[in-house]
Amino acid sequence: MQHRSLAPRRKSVLICGSGIAGPTLAYWLEEHGFEPTLVERAPALRTNGYMLDFWGLGFDVAERMGVLNTIREQGYLIDSLRFVDSSGSTRSEVSASTIRRALEDRFVSIPRGELAQIVFERARSRTETLFDDTVADVQEDEGGLNVRLTRGGERRFDLLVGADGMHSTIRALVLGTDHRWIRYLGYCAAAFTTSSYSRCDERAYVSYAAPGRQISRYALRDGKTAFLLVFAAPEPLAEHGGELETDKRLLENAFSRASWIEIPEILARLQETSELYYDGVTQVELPSWSRGRTALLGDAAYCPSLLAGEGAALAMAGAYLLAGELGRAQGDHRVAFPRYEQLFRPFIERKQRAARSFASSFAPRTAVGLRLRDLAVNLINVPILGGWVTRRMFADDFHLPEDPSDRALGAGSGHQELSARV
Repeated sequence: MQHRSLAPRRKSVLICGSGIAGPTLAYWLEEHGFEPTLVERAPALRTNGYMLDFWGLGFDVAERMGVLNTIREQGYLIDSLRFVDSSGSTRSEVSASTIRRALEDRFVSIPRGELAQIVFERARSRTETLFDDTVADVQEDEGGLNVRLTRGGERRFDLLVGADGMHSTIRALVLGTDHRWIRYLGYCAAAFTTSSYSRCDERAYVSYAAPGRQISRYALRDGKTAFLLVFAAPEPLAEHGGELETDKRLLENAFSRASWIEIPEILARLQETSELYYDGVTQVELPSWSRGRTALLGDAAYCPSLLAGEGAALAMAGAYLLAGELGRAQGDHRVAFPRYEQLFRPFIERKQRAARSFASSFAPRTAVGLRLRDLAVNLINVPILGGWVTRRMFADDFHLPEDPSDRALGAGSGHQELSARV
């Protein structure tokens, strides 16, 4: 009697979080022969968030996923980053063409929600997705994980990955909570979008800054305008918010005395919005990115903060590397999880240190700091010097392997977020 051999069972991986890191990981895990499942607390894909500049490591991963053309099509090409005074007159400006040339045109700006949508659509056709649900409890044994979902009952998985952001549920369940892991950098940030704003500077990122406060706006398609508000605070006021109206009051208090001519209209539009991103600018620094059969990814493991500028790119790069190491180890988490961390942690720690040293320049707290920032911005426009400064400021020293199952080697190029960095 002839016996037919059975194909080995695909290892199952539950990924908590459907932002950018989670769907990227799901895509690459499936490429390596795993069976990923995404679970997301929100009832639908979150489409809000601030405008981000996308390049470097994330650009490379997107290209290998086959979504780079879509990102370019849906993204925006900024002509200039312009800082204005209270009357709206330009005080300093940098041409984005200088930045793009230095980055070999591998640069585009895109709202975070649109990038998340693109990545999710690439992964969803071959990934089970559970919305309006999350992980309530995890019990690990020698053979796998019993995961209790808040709505979906109990299920069995081989591995679990927390890609659920800075306030990670998985991190709290598996590693516990320790305030020493969260480093507040002295700022809070908010973002929202409105329609038919009275001023439209297309292809320009316009910012007004007063000591300790900064508001930026950018014109989107269909008559919409996106705003990013950042202000210094001695403690993370976002922790005292969480409710839309409370967050609006905190922002009103922070910006109502700013003298920019556009402030009254911006605050009026803020009161009208029903979707608002609001949080403290913080970093996550863990003693380990994994425990047992559970690993953490993206902001849940190593949030570099808004000041680092590459959160989305680093999340995608981490997902690519984690999937590659699991593929190399044939699903053995005891080998793959430490390799993933050993590869990526030194690079991440350098990015976090750079962000901390940059914090005082992000929204300068003094008039002198603002003048120095204007001087630095204008220097970028100087021929030759501008390209050299850009590469010095934004270059990374990490190279993604062509094959995600190979180890990362040598130096490559990547860059810091333009609108945050300058």
